[in-house]
Amino acid sequence: MYAVIKTGGKQYRVEAGTVLRVEKLNANEGETIELPALLVRDDNGNIKTEGKVKAEVVKHGKHKKVIVFKFKRKKNYKRWNGHRQPFTEIKIVEVS
Repeated sequence: MYAVIKTGGKQYRVEAGTVLRVEKLNANEGETIELPALLVRDDNGNIKTEGKVKAEVVKHGKHKKVIVFKFKRKKNYKRWNGHRQPFTEIKIVEVS
C-alpha cells in the first residue's frame, strides 16, 4: 500500500516506514502529524483519491550549503552567496 502526499509544494510517493526530508514544518520533534493524501493505492490495486498519512517528526536541520556565484567579466564584479535550506525529516507511520 502506498500514497502520494503533497507538502511544501512537492509531491512524494510514500509507504509505511519511509523516511524522507520535506520542507520545514511547524511541529516539534517526536510529534505525530497527519498529512492529506492525494492518492492511495491499496494492496489489491484499488485507487482512492482521498486518504490520510500519519507521520512522526524525526528531526529538524539544514541541507548542505548551496553556493551562488555571480560574475561579470572585465568589470571586476564577483559576488559569493551561500544558502542552507531548512528541512524536517519525517518517518511515515501509517497510510490509511
